[in-house]
Amino acid sequence: MGNQKTINGAMTALITPFKDGKIDEQTYEKLIKRQIANGIDAVVPVGTTGESATLTHDEHRICIEIAVAVCKGTNVKVLAGAGSNATHEAIGLAEFAQAHGADGILSVSPYYNKPMQNGLYEHYKAIANSVEIPVLLYNVPGRTGCDIAPETVIRLFHDCPNIYGVKEATGNIERCVDLLAHEPRLSVLSGDDAINYPVLSNGGSGVISVTSNLLPDKTVELTHMALSKKYAEAKALNDKLYSINKVMFCESNPIPIKAAMYLAGLTPTLEYRLPLTKPSSENLKKIENIMKQYDIKGF
Repeated sequence: MGNQKTINGAMTALITPFKDGKIDEQTYEKLIKRQIANGIDAVVPVGTTGESATLTHDEHRICIEIAVAVCKGTNVKVLAGAGSNATHEAIGLAEFAQAHGADGILSVSPYYNKPMQNGLYEHYKAIANSVEIPVLLYNVPGRTGCDIAPETVIRLFHDCPNIYGVKEATGNIERCVDLLAHEPRLSVLSGDDAINYPVLSNGGSGVISVTSNLLPDKTVELTHMALSKKYAEAKALNDKLYSINKVMFCESNPIPIKAAMYLAGLTPTLEYRLPLTKPSSENLKKIENIMKQYDIKGF
């Protein structure tokens, strides 16, 4: 059991910009370059924030290819989204990600069909066995209706050498304590910006952030301070970012972050894929007012 290869640190769950209903590839490249310029450790294309649920498989692959091409020759890793509620589809995406140069994959727990723990174990084992690159489990039961139990995470970590950890998005700090108390070698990554600091200070290995689309420099600073055990400074920054982290979830992700990126002039259009729609005018105003408290760097 090696679990040698890991992708940790400050990571951004990239938005997917659209223009006239199609992926705005030019803006997508610019956004990734901005992440690299601000010191991010890894980008995560086509996760929840990237609206992967409404992308076609071709679009999903295009996003991975662009991220790999832009990050090539830099120190920035690409952790590609490769999850599905059908195991064979997840395997197809994982194999594509590996073949096209992704450094690892992030695989969301199967949604809608609600497998039992043994089904989850077999699902992830099959995905892990199909590739050699690192695999990060992604637990977000609030969206999927399916919770990967700590025992299942640890069993997979022990049985599959390339499964190195889990992105925990239960919003429950006790879950992170539970996982690391039973297996301290596991990489636990924060999937909730509001509790990035508590997860890191409890032994977490990094964050996969929504807010860092907007404030990559601050997310990097917070993560690296906490990983260097500068806990007081990291907590102070986490507290400072609390308002923006909170408002980013005033409607379903990625509705607020895409609105914020547009308001900041980082995307030329504000488009979503149905069934997602623009935020209410009241929430748009709220997002705009909170953004004024922060220094958002352009390109």
